[in-house]
Amino acid sequence: MTVADPTLARVKPSRGPGARERAAQKYAAWGFVAPAMIAIGLFFALPVIAALLLSLTDFDIYALANLDNLRFVGLQNYERLLTNPLFWGAMKNTLTFAVLGVPLSIAASLAAAVILNARVVKWRPIWRVMFFAPYVTTLVATAVVWRYLLHTRYGVINWGLTSVGLPAVDWLGQPSTSIPAILMFVVWKIFGYNMLIFLAVLQTVPDDLYEAARIDGAGPWKQFRHVTLPAIAPTLLLVSIISVASFFQLFAEPYVMTQGGPAQSTVTVLYFMYEEGFKWWNLGSASAVAFVLFLCILAITLVQLAVAKRVGAYQ
Repeated sequence: MTVADPTLARVKPSRGPGARERAAQKYAAWGFVAPAMIAIGLFFALPVIAALLLSLTDFDIYALANLDNLRFVGLQNYERLLTNPLFWGAMKNTLTFAVLGVPLSIAASLAAAVILNARVVKWRPIWRVMFFAPYVTTLVATAVVWRYLLHTRYGVINWGLTSVGLPAVDWLGQPSTSIPAILMFVVWKIFGYNMLIFLAVLQTVPDDLYEAARIDGAGPWKQFRHVTLPAIAPTLLLVSIISVASFFQLFAEPYVMTQGGPAQSTVTVLYFMYEEGFKWWNLGSASAVAFVLFLCILAITLVQLAVAKRVGAYQ
């Protein structure tokens, strides 16, 4: 009579409980994830689908009064949008904000992070709080304060210019200076958030790399170029993607500071969407603007990822 291997006898029964434990862990994981998935479905997926369907209709104030006036128009909202010069003007302004604002905000936040990461800087926690404070302050309140700072006659900025013999500038009253004025405020408002992200990743760069670079004769600039930038490249990509999305969604800043003026020089795509939806009550057209804006941000993000992958910023 063949005697069974006692090792097999011990291993075989353990397979059943192991499978049950894995199944229980799987169900438990889905149980933890389910509330978040339900919330995302109810408050994100369903509204997005509803907005997409809305963009294919002529939903306006008449449809609000009576849904029998609602008609399916297909892609007519998108066709009218692409032939609307006001939309292209808003797109041009938005691109100007993004092209100028993204490099400025990243440069300011990275410079602040590098300075605060230096061990020779005293009271670093206090500086971090001071630089991050504008980001957590109320946007509308700070925008109103900046309107007074930029005032032609009573603003502190123009007072500083006139005190050194320069003429006062009508910052918010001229198309040539309105975008730079809003950019100053936006960069000041958001650079503290990106600064904390950069500061966190800078503290993970090994000191041995800087020590090796110093031994090889590299100065501060070469250390930054050949050690710091390669080490923080994935984070730099993340911050650039976040910044592009933020600048493409500017609304409150021009709304509070200039109301889209002067001469519609600060009307952004999101501001144009607001006016279409809540000023003229063309809700179908406003939904179309939202999806065009989404496609623009998606396209730019894909280009950023492709360029970053090509230069080796991430794998």
